[in-house]
Amino acid sequence: MKCRHCGQLTSLPFLDLGSAPPSNAYLGKTDLNGPETWFPLRLLVCENCWLVQTEDHTGREALFTQNYAYFSSYSSTWLAHAQHYVSEIVERFHLNKHSQVVEVAANDGYLLQYVQQLGIPCYGIEPTTSTANVAREKGINIIEQFFGVDLAHELAQNNQQADLIVANNVLAHVPDINDFVKGFSRLLKPQGVATFEFPHLLRLVQENQFDTVYHEHYSYLSLSAVQHVFLSNGLTIFDVEELPTHGGSLRVFVQVSDSAAHVRTSAVSKLLQVEAEAGINSKDFYQNFQTKAESVKDAFLKFLLDAKCKGLKIGAYGAAAKGNTLLNFAGVRPDLLPYVVDKNPAKKGQYMPGSRIPIVDETYLRNDRPDYILILPWNLKTEMMAQLEYVREWNAKFVVAVPALEIL
Repeated sequence: MKCRHCGQLTSLPFLDLGSAPPSNAYLGKTDLNGPETWFPLRLLVCENCWLVQTEDHTGREALFTQNYAYFSSYSSTWLAHAQHYVSEIVERFHLNKHSQVVEVAANDGYLLQYVQQLGIPCYGIEPTTSTANVAREKGINIIEQFFGVDLAHELAQNNQQADLIVANNVLAHVPDINDFVKGFSRLLKPQGVATFEFPHLLRLVQENQFDTVYHEHYSYLSLSAVQHVFLSNGLTIFDVEELPTHGGSLRVFVQVSDSAAHVRTSAVSKLLQVEAEAGINSKDFYQNFQTKAESVKDAFLKFLLDAKCKGLKIGAYGAAAKGNTLLNFAGVRPDLLPYVVDKNPAKKGQYMPGSRIPIVDETYLRNDRPDYILILPWNLKTEMMAQLEYVREWNAKFVVAVPALEIL
C-alpha cells in the first residue's frame, strides 16, 4: 500500500485486529436477518513520513453515512470541553461579531452553539445528515458536504473565508489527508488560525489504547507526522497543547505558511523532542504493540468466562465505537455480554455491529441489577460512574478492559 500522505510504499506492520464491520455501522432488528460487511483492520507505518494508517479497504461514504450514529452532545464532559475551548479561543484571538468561525465536522452543533451564543458569525461543515439536522435545529447553518480543496475554494469565492477554523477529532477520519489539509490553507483568511484536535499516537502506544483503532480512523497521528503533512500543504504549526480528552490528545494551532501573524512557541519544539526521545520516528517504537493488545484481549475474555462460570451477571455501558473494536477483536457475543446500555436515542433498540449485542436503555440496567458493569468508553469512566452511582445500592462493581483489565 502507498502512504496516503507521501506516496511511498508502506509495509511496516503495527497492529492487526483481524477483521470487523465499521464500528459505527449499528444494526436494526431487521438487519439481523442479513449479512454484514467486514473489512480487515490492520495498521501500517510509513517509514518515510512516519504516518500510521489503516490499510485501505473502503471509502468514506461507506463509513460516514446519512444515519451516522455518533452525536457529540451526549457527553457532558465533551460539551464542557467545547464550551471552555470557545471561551478561551475567543479571548486569545480577539474574535467578535466581525469575525467568521467555521467548524469542519461540526457534528450536532455541540461546539458552534457556544460560538453562536456569543454573537459571533459561524457556520459548520458536516457530511452526515443525521447530525447535521440536529445542528440545524439549534439554528446553526450547516453545509452538508465532505470538506476538501474544492469546497474550500467555493466557499472562499463566496466570501466565506474564516478567521478561525475548528477541526476536532476529524483529521484522523479523512482518507485523502492532503486534500483535506490543503482546504484549510485555502479557506483561512491571511491572518486566520485553525486548530486541530486528535488523539496523540504517543499516548495510544504508551497506554495500550488499541481499541481506538477502527476503520473510520484512517490515520493515527503524532506531532512529527502532522508537521510533515501541514508543511507540504501550506500550513505551519505555531503552538500545541496536550489535552486529557480521548485518553490523551493534542490541540495543534496552525496558520498559513506565508503568514507571520503568530510566533512559534517553545511548546512545539519541546513536544517534538519528547516524541523523538520516545523513538516515534524509528521501527522499534512500533514493534511490540500487537502483543500488548492481545494480552488485554486475553484478560478480558478470561474475566467474562470466569463471571459466566460463577453465575455472575454482566452488563455494559456506552455503545461506543471503541467498544465495538474491543468486542469484535475478542470475539465476544451476547452469551458473554448480553446487553449494552446507551442514552443516545439513535442507538437504543439497535445492535452492536459484529457482536450483535442489543443496545438498551437505562431502565433495563436498573431492572437487571448486574454484578459488574463494563464501561466500554473508558475515557469517560469518571463521567459514567457518576451517572450510575445508584448501582452501588446492589453492590455492583465497575470494570474497564483497556488499557488493562481493572475492577474499579
